[in-house]
Amino acid sequence: MMANKNKFRKNQLRMGRLSFYLFLLFLALILAFVPDKGQTNTNGELVYVIPVKDAVEKGLFAFLDRSISEAEENHASLIVLEIHTPGGAVDAATNIGKRIRDSDTPIIAFIHTDALSAGAYIALNTDEIYMTRNGRMGAAAVITGDGNAADDKATSAWLAAMRTAAEHNGRDVNYALAMADKEINLPDVDAPKGKLLTLTAEQALRVGYAEGIADDRTELLTQLGYQDAAVEVMEVSFAEKLARFITHPIVVPILLSIGSLGLVLELYSPGFGIPGIMGASSLVLFFFGHMVAGLAGMETLILFIVGIVLILLEFVVPGGVLGFLGLGAIITSMFLATDDVGHMALSLLISFSITIVVSIILFKVFGKKMRILRKIVLSDSTNTESGYISNVNRVELIGKEGFALTTLRPSGTALINNERVDVVTEGGYIEQNKKVVVIKTEGTRIIVREVVES
Repeated sequence: MMANKNKFRKNQLRMGRLSFYLFLLFLALILAFVPDKGQTNTNGELVYVIPVKDAVEKGLFAFLDRSISEAEENHASLIVLEIHTPGGAVDAATNIGKRIRDSDTPIIAFIHTDALSAGAYIALNTDEIYMTRNGRMGAAAVITGDGNAADDKATSAWLAAMRTAAEHNGRDVNYALAMADKEINLPDVDAPKGKLLTLTAEQALRVGYAEGIADDRTELLTQLGYQDAAVEVMEVSFAEKLARFITHPIVVPILLSIGSLGLVLELYSPGFGIPGIMGASSLVLFFFGHMVAGLAGMETLILFIVGIVLILLEFVVPGGVLGFLGLGAIITSMFLATDDVGHMALSLLISFSITIVVSIILFKVFGKKMRILRKIVLSDSTNTESGYISNVNRVELIGKEGFALTTLRPSGTALINNERVDVVTEGGYIEQNKKVVVIKTEGTRIIVREVVES
């Protein structure tokens, strides 16, 4: 009976193992026959749709680079950039334009409503341009962060970039230049001298700046012959959305100001509290956003951490050298995390100025002192009020009378309370053997006065 039970258990184990192996084999077969992402179409064609929305900045370039790379790896037949942007940073736009030109996969621009400024430049770098009926493209003059026209050097470089983008697909360069230079006279498209060119869909089609007009994506793909293709719509990840926000030219100086101000306020506060958390979080976000955007690497973050460590060591090993090296490492890491040195310099100047002003207000107006300085600067004094006594104070002699053993001129020796002591008068002259009384003691200094008897 026992042998039969053991045999039954062994059979159960064998059946269990066999079932498990069959399950794994079945799962492998299913996965082997599951089609790749976006390739469920019948003719094997795959179209990637990449949205180009909001401001053009460094985070958008990181998203487009990832999306185009994925489309190339999956052997996409076509990439469609659905553009709706008011423009943005010139450096980010030029990087995006280069990435588009370097791709071997055909890339089409489909303008929804607006492709202005940097958006127009991106569209001109694509192989073909399609627009909705209310689409617009143009108004690509270079302006600075304060809204003023850029200098001649920046304007000249941008005009050259617009010319190159137009020539890339054999378009008339005059229309591209008129989008960025109001001195060009093109009255036939409502852009006389003194006005930047902005092409409507009909105008773009007429002058060869658009290959067609489509109401939506479905109509566009039908016109292009991809109505049966599988469509993969790329979406911006949370990290990329955060990076796009963090790398915005307006957000960068705000983050750096909060970071430096939070850390400085923490020096005035006991323990590690909200200011320190805010400051550290802002700096972490700064580097995180720039790393996701592809502007900074791990070496930049490591250099920043080394700078913080050197500054902390300065409080332990005074001398100033470590502190200056740490500050230099931090500033260098900031510049390495960006491709716009001028904007980073301005952002750092703004953050340092705000931090210095707030520190002065806390120190002068509110009388605050940095908590960490209390551990570095000696604030205790060895005074009598604090209980420190460097010499014995002969307070017990006050009021005692005696005789001057020597002439006091004004110092000398007296016999006080049957004890020879060195004394000094209040400044007058006391002859030998005159009667004196102790009126004050200051440590070992005993001050006497002559007793005048009636």
